[in-house]
Amino acid sequence: MKLRTSTRDPSHIDNSGRSHSLLRAWSSATLTDPMLRRFCLAALFALGTASCSSDAGVDPAVPPPGHDGGVDSPTVDVQEAAIEAEAAPHVAALSFATFNTHQLFDTTCDSGNCAPGDFELVLTQEQFDARIDQVATAIRGLHATAVSVQEIETVASMEALTARLSDLYPTAIMAETGAPGSLDVAVFGAGTLLEIRKHRGVPITRPDGTSTSFSREFLEVHMDLAGLRIVVFSAHFRSKNNDDPGRRQAEARAARDIVIMTAQELPEAVVLLGGDLNDTPGSPPLLDIESAASMLRAAKDRPIDQVSTYSWNGELQAIDHIFLETTSRGVYVPGSARAVRDGPGQGLGGSDHAALQADFDLR
Repeated sequence: MKLRTSTRDPSHIDNSGRSHSLLRAWSSATLTDPMLRRFCLAALFALGTASCSSDAGVDPAVPPPGHDGGVDSPTVDVQEAAIEAEAAPHVAALSFATFNTHQLFDTTCDSGNCAPGDFELVLTQEQFDARIDQVATAIRGLHATAVSVQEIETVASMEALTARLSDLYPTAIMAETGAPGSLDVAVFGAGTLLEIRKHRGVPITRPDGTSTSFSREFLEVHMDLAGLRIVVFSAHFRSKNNDDPGRRQAEARAARDIVIMTAQELPEAVVLLGGDLNDTPGSPPLLDIESAASMLRAAKDRPIDQVSTYSWNGELQAIDHIFLETTSRGVYVPGSARAVRDGPGQGLGGSDHAALQADFDLR
């Protein structure tokens, strides 16, 4: 593929608008073709608004596979492409999702308690492969820029899932607690990995003043996406089984403070939190997070039936949540939050949870 400069007068065209449109197009669900994604990155680089290095797997100087740059290769006008992108229906710059896979166990009994009725399940290889395929298909179908994932048991489960999604998500990070049969958190992202931070070792405080810790790892993953830094937090707060509501509230307060500190440290980044927080809007943990003016709950503007992710005794509940730290570069697209499920009243990909997804633009 060749990039050429238009011969028309470009003085009326705003470069920032062109680059923004191309970045939106790059992350669009419709641009799953690697050649087209590569073109958008190359065009961004040509406009001087993004850095696309070979370290990120993108070298604008090299034609995409199957396009050797010869006379038969298609020629693309960067300005014409930008104008076309501006005229197209709005496509958000980023799409972010959170998804609890529901007990993605492997083929090994780690806890020693794997009999029928026990918590840990042991799958046959055939069952495991089918389950991984089911979850990978669900995640792929989200067409998200990044996905916060919960309830992956082991590295074996994560590696199998990563192998099926590596073409979409070069960044795939899991954080294990190390407990036998534990169900842990992960992040999948379309960007290049920059940094990983973990916060489970940080003491946190219950409302009664006693000390505790995050139930699972509170995972923070930094990625570079065409020169844009994206920070994704993946969380899974204390469940209500044998409930410890004070611990869940401590997790909420600590998570809020950590997210805000990261946004203050990196004002040019987009900072997002997604996870199964095991509580509903209006509950003390959610109120504590939202008490910070900069913590926007993405589904706050949507009716509960459109963003509920779980059913408890027949009641629809929103217990999976997405938050944007609003002093960061992200801007929530109003009305974009939605539950993604296999069908009415169902979860996604064999899970008892639907995914929650929302779209974001850049300020």
